[in-house]
Amino acid sequence: MVFGWGKKKQEEIPIENVSQSKEIILSDVENVVSDLYELRISQTISEIKHLRNNIEPLIIELLKIGHVLEHDDLKVDDIDKHLAIIVVRGKKQVIDVIKKGVTNLPEISTIEDAEKLNSSLNLILKKVGDVLGRQTTIIHIFAKKYANQLKGNLEIMIQNHSEIKNTLKNFESTKLISVEISNMLKQIKNSQDSRIGKLQKITDSDTNVKSLQEKILLISDSIEKIKSSDDYKKYLELKNKLDTFTSQKLKIKNNIGTQFTKISRPLSRYEYASSLDKEQKNILNKMINEPFDTLISKNKDSIILILENVKKGISSGSISVKDVDKTLLQITETEEILDGFIKQVEEYHEKYQSIQNDMNSLKPDNLDSLENDLIKNTSFMADSKQKSKTFQAEIKEDDLKIPQLVSEIERKLRVFSNTKYTILTS
Repeated sequence: MVFGWGKKKQEEIPIENVSQSKEIILSDVENVVSDLYELRISQTISEIKHLRNNIEPLIIELLKIGHVLEHDDLKVDDIDKHLAIIVVRGKKQVIDVIKKGVTNLPEISTIEDAEKLNSSLNLILKKVGDVLGRQTTIIHIFAKKYANQLKGNLEIMIQNHSEIKNTLKNFESTKLISVEISNMLKQIKNSQDSRIGKLQKITDSDTNVKSLQEKILLISDSIEKIKSSDDYKKYLELKNKLDTFTSQKLKIKNNIGTQFTKISRPLSRYEYASSLDKEQKNILNKMINEPFDTLISKNKDSIILILENVKKGISSGSISVKDVDKTLLQITETEEILDGFIKQVEEYHEKYQSIQNDMNSLKPDNLDSLENDLIKNTSFMADSKQKSKTFQAEIKEDDLKIPQLVSEIERKLRVFSNTKYTILTS
């Protein structure tokens, strides 16, 4: 509410109808947008300059009204003195606001000038409207001859100011659309550039796959040639023989383990009760945990010495056992069959090593290397194929996105102009 009067309802501006169609190529869109944007700037400045020129005389008239009102005594001598004081005070407030708050409007040559005009006019109308609103009774009763002038003046100013705001609002919308179109053009350009790079990467990946396929074929042929040779067949026979022979080790270990388990308790107690050198301690530890690994001719004397010492410890009582006679008998039994165990272990190792040596003499030197190369290159080929698929999927996604962006640009261009643009992308 300004000065006691309501603002007039703004008329809705009809949307321009599309009057023509035009085809342009995608690369021309940026220039079209730039030209339309410059045209909108020119139109906006022209429209606001015209509105500014309509308002300027009203500003001058408002200053004149203030000047005349300042010298009008409003015949306050004819009214109650208390009321006269209120009237004079109200008149002074109105005049002060008009003199100080109403200023000449800036000239318009740029959008920035138009925005300054909008702010300046908004401030003027607010100050004048506020003071006239507060003093509306005084103006309508004691300065009635100025009321219609002020009312008509302010109504026109408010209407023109509203048109200025709407014009600037429309321009901001245009500016925002131009920025959005520019961003979409950048997205399209980035997608197109990315597409070129991805196509090259697909080509490189496919070339690499072809090269790897040839390499894998050569490696596979070499492996097949090796595996079809007589030496390799003999190698496999020996390998199977070795696998079968290895099962004998478990049988020997079980027999030895069963015997040494009988005396494991006194051996363990001897380990803690005696002072052994490093070598003997190592042999004793293996006798307790894995006797198969220590039963070789080299260790025989040390094993006998340990067993004899354990017997002495049991006899002297330094190593306590539940049944002395039985334990001594079991240790003696172990000593008696020790040679047989050692012979079995050494014969096993000798035969195992003999088969292993025969295998090594027949095993192709480069088979492991070729098989490793086959695994490695097969993995590389799978990676290259996957990369190619990924790039193809990304290109497909870009190919779907670009038409959507183009369609959106066409839609936004219609807001710019009464021309319906169709953008050709190829």
